[in-house]
Amino acid sequence: MRTIVLLAFCTLMLVLGAPARADELRPGYLELSQQTRSDWKLVWKAPILGSLAVRAEPLLPRFCKLKLQTPRVSGAAVVATGTVTCTRSLEGATVGLRGMEPGSTDALLRVAPLGRPVQTQQLTPDRSSYTISAVPDGWQVARTYFMIGVEHILGGYDHLLFVLALVLLLQRGWPVVKAATAFTVAHSITLVGTTLGLFGLPQAPVEALIALSIVFLAVEIVKTREGERRLSERLPWVVAFLFGLLHGFGFAGALREIGLPETDVPVALLTFNLGVEAGQLLIIAGSSAVLAVMRHMAPKALRPAIQIAAYAIGITASFWFIDRVLA
Repeated sequence: MRTIVLLAFCTLMLVLGAPARADELRPGYLELSQQTRSDWKLVWKAPILGSLAVRAEPLLPRFCKLKLQTPRVSGAAVVATGTVTCTRSLEGATVGLRGMEPGSTDALLRVAPLGRPVQTQQLTPDRSSYTISAVPDGWQVARTYFMIGVEHILGGYDHLLFVLALVLLLQRGWPVVKAATAFTVAHSITLVGTTLGLFGLPQAPVEALIALSIVFLAVEIVKTREGERRLSERLPWVVAFLFGLLHGFGFAGALREIGLPETDVPVALLTFNLGVEAGQLLIIAGSSAVLAVMRHMAPKALRPAIQIAAYAIGITASFWFIDRVLA
């Protein structure tokens, strides 16, 4: 019983400590696009959530002079644009962000020289600068967007809880695999379609409905009874597919905030989605392993532990839903 109580407390603290907004992993965005031999256009977008908007600022070589316009608030970010005049080429020079503190939001750096491939790099508090290459790595965009996708699913608490709730509902075997596959196919459809401008939905109601989808799964877990198969257990792949379409709009909203390299949209889209799937598989593998250990070591405690976790997830998602509706 002590183990169950401790598990419940830890689970509750974990989920209640998560942010109320969807897709909290919204990195900053720093872009340098060359206009002439010596002039560059700079765009610096810092998310209001986190410390980037307050402390971080563009880091440029000493031979470059920055003229920044008055920042403005756009959505959930502070955006500043300006011009950079450099007395020589940026090849081999170091650019990035100054003032990134431990725990602050990551940022995506995009450098677009005239007539040469775009270079991208994820900036973190541990690696807040980047040396511009004369010949960029061809896999750079793919690698960067793959890692952003992984971090997005692991740091986007509502998507994480949805996948976790799906595992807790189905628990093992092919049902989890089929439901996860259906979820993947569905959110890939809406992610690509929305990002390419084929269709879309307003972000605010999407975030509220994503929270509601988690509440639905939490209720289904609590109402599960031995010998009774509810709709979510009989046709889990259908439920996962329908909600996957919804979550895809959420992924697309986050990707839209990050931005896509104009010359590498297909690669960035594909690798971002693959990164999301890699993160999703990590969640499924980790939670399934915990269930398997409990099933072997403490089978009597498994059902109470799942119930407690479901209540904690449902309470958190209900709070998110109310907060997003009233926001």
